[in-house]
Amino acid sequence: MTRRILSLALLALLVAPVLRADAVPLRLAVCDLEGLEQLQREFGAFRDLLVAKSGLKIEFFPVPNRTAAVEAMRSNRIDFALTGPAEYVVFRNRTDATPVVAFARPDYFADIIVLAESGVDGVEDLKGKKIAIGDVGSTSKHLAPLQILKDNGLDPQKEVERVHTSVKLGWEALKRGDVAAFATTNDKYLSLREKEKELPPAAFKVVARGRDLPNDVLVARPGVDLAVVEKLRKAILENSDALAEAILKGEDNQKFKGMKFLLSVKDSDYDYVREMYLTAGYPQFSKFPGE
Repeated sequence: MTRRILSLALLALLVAPVLRADAVPLRLAVCDLEGLEQLQREFGAFRDLLVAKSGLKIEFFPVPNRTAAVEAMRSNRIDFALTGPAEYVVFRNRTDATPVVAFARPDYFADIIVLAESGVDGVEDLKGKKIAIGDVGSTSKHLAPLQILKDNGLDPQKEVERVHTSVKLGWEALKRGDVAAFATTNDKYLSLREKEKELPPAAFKVVARGRDLPNDVLVARPGVDLAVVEKLRKAILENSDALAEAILKGEDNQKFKGMKFLLSVKDSDYDYVREMYLTAGYPQFSKFPGE
């Protein structure tokens, strides 16, 4: 009888990981989306297809902001999070999260744009002048432009005047001459130029562009069953085209058009973002700029 009880106990231990992988819902947060309705609208089709192809149960876990997402992972309330490059650095520092798969998108880099007749021919000509950049903490609209300035010989903390504003207001400020330059992502610049009604495309020029930025990345908290992670990666690899198409069902997800899932993602891919944090004056990598 005792031997039978021990055998049953051993069997229960052996099947426990399988039960966790297939029966216990995995909780997923997306750092730049607020509310369950927005999560469902932007990533619902992707989540549903991933569930169907992997056999895993995945539930959305809404978070009000990226700091809340980090804290949710630290307290084991979420299992996975989709983060931007800047968010990843803090996730890694504070939670030891592991990269699972990168969401690579084409032409993901920042530009510094000026008016063609401004007399500004290079970054060095912006010394002492106003530059419009995006929200504090944004990888592509704040941190990347600062790094472009530094990489081209200007101290962004001392040698330029930074004006944080929205993409639309920054564009209008450049057109009016309120700022000498405007920095944003390349796709936003091309979209603004295409929609511009007052000035022709040749009225603008790019005086510097940054290197291609590291990718958005799905991370897993420490302690998630490795079998679950591999099952997720396998499902993404085998259904990558369909999953990429599902992501584009979301209106705000059009930035992922032409994307590719990369399974070879590693922590060192984000060292360039760590350089950006240093340039912005955040050497600890433990909190988001502006928070």
